[in-house]
Amino acid sequence: MFSYSNIGYVCVMTAAIFWASSGTVAKILLQGGMTPYELVQIRVTLAAIFLGTAFALFARRLFRIRFSDAGLILLVGTVMALVQVTYFYTISKMQVMAAILIQYMAPIIVAFFSICFWGEQLTSSKLLALFLAMCGCYLVVGGYNLHILHLNHMGILGGLASALCFAAYTLLGERAMHRYEPWTLVFYSLLISTFIWHIIYSPFQYLRAGYSINQWEYILYIVLVGTIAPFGLYFVGINYMRSTRAMITSTLEPIAAGFFAFFFIGEKLEPLQISGGILVISAIVLLQLHREQDALAPAVVRSSLGDSRG
Repeated sequence: MFSYSNIGYVCVMTAAIFWASSGTVAKILLQGGMTPYELVQIRVTLAAIFLGTAFALFARRLFRIRFSDAGLILLVGTVMALVQVTYFYTISKMQVMAAILIQYMAPIIVAFFSICFWGEQLTSSKLLALFLAMCGCYLVVGGYNLHILHLNHMGILGGLASALCFAAYTLLGERAMHRYEPWTLVFYSLLISTFIWHIIYSPFQYLRAGYSINQWEYILYIVLVGTIAPFGLYFVGINYMRSTRAMITSTLEPIAAGFFAFFFIGEKLEPLQISGGILVISAIVLLQLHREQDALAPAVVRSSLGDSRG
């Protein structure tokens, strides 16, 4: 029989695998000619419609927000729109695992922000985590190979932008989730992103694009398995385990992404890139373990990193 904590681990691990598989499916669509902007527009639109329908049928209370919080919700949704496009843009420019590993620099960015602006103590563990993450990221993007670095500079910039946007979304989401349930925040983030992408990009482009049945199957997979299902599993998992442990467990995502990309689209990482990935994951685990120890100390009160995904 599973204990409550085991249920949490299974939920978070499944969510990480779903997210990883959706990255590989997105790569297939992007290689087939779909642009990152088209994919973002249709992903957020369908996810918002499906979630809104589920709320209307089963949980109308999740629609409620206070007018005084409209500005914060709007900001969170805007950042969500940026998270989505920078993520898919990076995947379109480099290997799926490398793109996800760069985005996983977000917890390090959040920690650095907390130290600079929230008065969080700078410790040797945090310095080591930052050093490991920077070295790992350098190896993951192929910085040791000037030829790769030259060809991939837009992908690297996109990945760093994705990490920054995800860090901003995490910080804003942490603040908003003090007032609302996570599903409310996710729905309005997707809804606002939908409006934004129908304003800045050709409206309803997906209705005129003439996608094949196979492409629609991939799109629905990304919406249902890569967006709605993992969010649900992730939040259920957090109910059974500490959020810091959930973040550590979610580092399964880039590892799973590497396997999916290798077996389904033939992507390969060089040994040094794999070593860099190990360093990045080690940095995240070290940082999160340190934060959990701080949270358990009775004299110290810490806020969690937050666990919202874009």
